[in-house]
Amino acid sequence: MAGMPTPVPATKADAAEVMVLQRCCWVSEAISNNDLTIPPLRESLEQVRAWMPDAWVLREDGRLIGAVRASLDGEVWKIGRLMVAPDRQGEGLGGLLLRHAESHAPAAAAWHELFTGVASAGNLGRYRHAGYQEVARVGGLVVLRKSVR
Repeated sequence: MAGMPTPVPATKADAAEVMVLQRCCWVSEAISNNDLTIPPLRESLEQVRAWMPDAWVLREDGRLIGAVRASLDGEVWKIGRLMVAPDRQGEGLGGLLLRHAESHAPAAAAWHELFTGVASAGNLGRYRHAGYQEVARVGGLVVLRKSVR
């Protein structure tokens, strides 16, 4: 790889590929957390298409290799659907996408927030390493936050 690809705003035309990548990426989450009902495995194409305006995609040579979404809820910049193609994991692309989403927080945001499954040890470690701290456990999820400033 010559250099890191650059995230670009997603379009509704990206939705089908994002849905396929999302399902691929969340199978391991579902297995780790013993939960096949997680939303990323169940969203319809229309549901994915609806959040494309809040997302960025990462492509290399035309291939979708990652994506992330974020939106403001009060003072909280909620980051989610962070995904990297399984064959490209471990190359720093997830961190690149996370930093990209964080950097786009609007001025009104005081917190970055994301969540992952309670049994997703790898994700929990990566998010803690990126400065996130656990603030709640809701059902089978761990909610993590860090200050925008």
